[in-house]
Amino acid sequence: MNKGSGFLTGYSHTLNPYTGCSFACSYCYVREMPVQRFRNKDWGTWIDIKTDIAMRVKKEIQNGRKRGPVTIFMASSTDPYQPIEHRERITRSILEVMVEEPPDFLLVQTRSALVTRDIDLLKKLGNRVRVSMTIETDRDEIRRHFAPQAPPIQGRIKALKRLSEEGIPTQVAVAPLLPSSRSFPEQLLDVVDRVCIDDFFMGDGSGGKRTERLNIQNLFFDIQMERWYQKDTIDKVYNRFLQHFSKEQLYLSQDGFLP
Repeated sequence: MNKGSGFLTGYSHTLNPYTGCSFACSYCYVREMPVQRFRNKDWGTWIDIKTDIAMRVKKEIQNGRKRGPVTIFMASSTDPYQPIEHRERITRSILEVMVEEPPDFLLVQTRSALVTRDIDLLKKLGNRVRVSMTIETDRDEIRRHFAPQAPPIQGRIKALKRLSEEGIPTQVAVAPLLPSSRSFPEQLLDVVDRVCIDDFFMGDGSGGKRTERLNIQNLFFDIQMERWYQKDTIDKVYNRFLQHFSKEQLYLSQDGFLP
């Protein structure tokens, strides 16, 4: 585990079961981090598996608790439930040891319905865990344009609803904000009672500089949606959600990811 810093200073640790991510989202800020920039392979084509990580995590939780609360963000630079997790089960092995040695708080950040496989373990963590499901848009054609290898939107919504029905604390992370329909908030009303909205300018850990270097704005121009790539878009979408959710249920950027 690494010390929480920058955007995640509210956490004592960050935890990434894998290095690299096969979802290969076009806007992923990790593309501009050293872990990718010094690779000779394209983002999304390589994954490093962190074997034997579970017992190390257990020891670090034990040691960390001596210094104060242990709060963990999983994962900050990969998806803990990307397809390789079906076979490797690294994330599940981490949750198994966390049931034995629970942190004070764990946020699981994913965009994969595979997280429902681990409902049995997540339930055992009770209020110590929150699953944050990334749902950037309700329009799957938009998802295919920006992140064609990421899971379909409806599958994520169904997975989130199932987690909520099982009593697992959850939230929707509309992050990063992509073009969506006016009915987007309504589609989430019966699914979740906590929504975090973030955009490219606040949420990439560099004030938008990493995203700008990725030329993501060109993807908006390609579909004539450039109006969505503006700093005031997040306010407009927040107000749209405010018509269906209370202020207490809505969070902006960093506040929505804190323990």
